[in-house]
Amino acid sequence: MRPSQAIKFVFMVGIVSCLITICFWSTCATRPLEVVSEDRAEYDSQGNFILTKYHKRGTNSINGEGVESMQVIHPDEYHELECNINSETTIKCRREGNEIYMPFSFIKNYFEVFGEVQETDGYERFEFHHSNSIVHPPRPTYTPGSVFMAFDYYNVENRDRVKCVTASEGVPITTQWNKDGYHYPIQVAQYGLSHHAKHIVNGDPDQIVLEDGEEDNLSDWVMPDKKSQVKTDRDADKKTRVVEFLTSDSLHTKGITIVAADKNNKCIIMDVKFVTNGSVTVVVELTSGETMNIHYVFTNNYISFDGKSNIYYGMSERRTHWMRLARDLKFDLMKGLLLKVRLDKIKESYGLTRVKEIKFHGHGWLDNLTLSYSVHVEQFYDAANWLVQHQDQRGGWPIMVQRRVVTGILELSPGWYSAMGQGQAMSVLVRAYLDSKDDKYLQVAINALNLFEVDSSQGGVRAKFLGQFDWYEEYPTTPSSFVLNGFIYSLLGLYDLKETASGAGKERAERLYNSGMKSLKAMIGMYDSGCGTFYDLRHITVGIEPNRARWDYHTTHINQLLQLMIIDDDEIFKTTVQRWLGYLKGKKSRHN
Repeated sequence: MRPSQAIKFVFMVGIVSCLITICFWSTCATRPLEVVSEDRAEYDSQGNFILTKYHKRGTNSINGEGVESMQVIHPDEYHELECNINSETTIKCRREGNEIYMPFSFIKNYFEVFGEVQETDGYERFEFHHSNSIVHPPRPTYTPGSVFMAFDYYNVENRDRVKCVTASEGVPITTQWNKDGYHYPIQVAQYGLSHHAKHIVNGDPDQIVLEDGEEDNLSDWVMPDKKSQVKTDRDADKKTRVVEFLTSDSLHTKGITIVAADKNNKCIIMDVKFVTNGSVTVVVELTSGETMNIHYVFTNNYISFDGKSNIYYGMSERRTHWMRLARDLKFDLMKGLLLKVRLDKIKESYGLTRVKEIKFHGHGWLDNLTLSYSVHVEQFYDAANWLVQHQDQRGGWPIMVQRRVVTGILELSPGWYSAMGQGQAMSVLVRAYLDSKDDKYLQVAINALNLFEVDSSQGGVRAKFLGQFDWYEEYPTTPSSFVLNGFIYSLLGLYDLKETASGAGKERAERLYNSGMKSLKAMIGMYDSGCGTFYDLRHITVGIEPNRARWDYHTTHINQLLQLMIIDDDEIFKTTVQRWLGYLKGKKSRHN
């Protein structure tokens, strides 16, 4: 073949090859291709970890093999990763180099920890906490008349399970185990102790006396009509001058009114007596500018709200004798609104800005009408007086609801007593006695010792661990549960009484206290879980799963031992508290 012919042949072969290649390319391009991706962990030439993402696209029409490309993910870039949790479930995580990042929503529930994003000066920071409760260091000294533990921080009436503070007796009604509401002696005592503590810490409040009957000038009173009247007179029972008022009983009338117009003092105190079906109405102004009427009326219904502008509190049927009303109007307003309004809405639009006026309906007498910044002393004595009036012949305060500690195993029928209730009642009564010097409070406290000397199986509150260690039961079930915090509260009540009483009452309280402290020192280690505390010993006495204490109960255990250390500096309390404080920060006891 001549050279020129050879050149032409090569040229023609090249053209044909190009045409064939183009044909095949076109055929492949028109076919839909499946893309399969795969992540592979590899290392680069320097030994650094990299993640390589391989993409396999379709099949090659010539040899049927996949066409593979490679994308290298930089080790510092986040990327999604599936996390297998105990071979039971999977969650979406993120990976950055050698670090794995798990969602905090998962970590929070899995490890029972806490955290939230907070913003300060325009910067965000995540605050992580192993626990969500606070330890309050005790005061350097403790006496039966001093602040009880850290109860100045307690707001019993603000708890969700408190339906209201009754206008009839001035103490909380709880819905904890019965939605209709009932008096729970522990809650009543804690209410009293908290307000006693708040008064000591805050001192006497600012007050404005609106009317005390000492002056004949009654020009501040506004009459609704010509028939209504007010006048001053001397009361034989109180032996002081009081104001007598007379107008219609009906709340549909305006009532006899005195203007308050005070923005600072949002509590009200008065001594009042009715001989008709009268009432007291306090008109308050809200942050929205609207007004709300809080009525104190004669009914056995604790509380109601018409959904508009009227809240009603029942004063029972306490006519014909003097009664003292001491009300924190902020809480009365909030508890009434909560019957039909969401809490967030209340905070937004229903805050109490000022007391506008007080109205009286019916025929009655009034003394010491006062606006006050707080009513802690009155609230404390409301609790103490309730305890005096409601102690039964056995020396206790029966709890009239069924309590199921463990359904079908640890249950109590209505009428049971609680060592915690007995002990905290004694702490209230001792303080009332020390403040007032009235012997009735001390005698009722001494009577409360009776049930500590009666076994749980016989309707008392005493149990014995292994037949030798006395334990005063918060829930006196059979078999026993040995609740820790309730037992320690009962010991503090016994301590308060033994330090205050004399004679036989002191001897009984001291014997019971010493026996209980011996048991606590012997058994306290049984409540240590190695990373927290146990609420009770049901896992030992009944043989069921342990009842771990929530963090707020764990810190209660710590606060109680810190208080006992002021009274008794036994080394067992010191070493136990140090361990339990460490658990709040995530520390654990050593393993084998």
